[in-house]
Amino acid sequence: MEPFVGATDPGLEALRRHRAELGGSMAALEQALTPRIPGGHSGWAERVEVALVELSADFDEHMAVTEGSGGLHDAVVAATPRLSNAVSRLGGEHIVIKELIEDLLARVGPPVPADQVDAIRAHGTALLARLARHRQRGADLIHEAYEVDIGGET
Repeated sequence: MEPFVGATDPGLEALRRHRAELGGSMAALEQALTPRIPGGHSGWAERVEVALVELSADFDEHMAVTEGSGGLHDAVVAATPRLSNAVSRLGGEHIVIKELIEDLLARVGPPVPADQVDAIRAHGTALLARLARHRQRGADLIHEAYEVDIGGET
């Protein structure tokens, strides 16, 4: 991928779509984590699990698009070698975020003890905060490499 200041590129359009999908998954998890319905937490845990499964799939796609052979990270380093450390940091974040998603999925697997709901909500909120920071760093990287804005939508 060559620098394309202000140009429309099919690779960036795909990245924007993936970014929007990941943002949608994050919003779904945030909504699922809202206070549980009075009278039971099993339905709440099920909603959180469904949202996490979607988020996990979208994050896997994000990793494939960015880290896969010929992916975004390869293109950024080829176009702007000075950003290789930033690319490496983002790749390292992928490992941590994936582990956090898997940990949270294990926590919401049935049955979820009632006394674990608050801890699950705290872990989910921390995951969303880490994802938001990661997405911002990724957007900053693209902007620095190509001088384009991939969008700030969540």
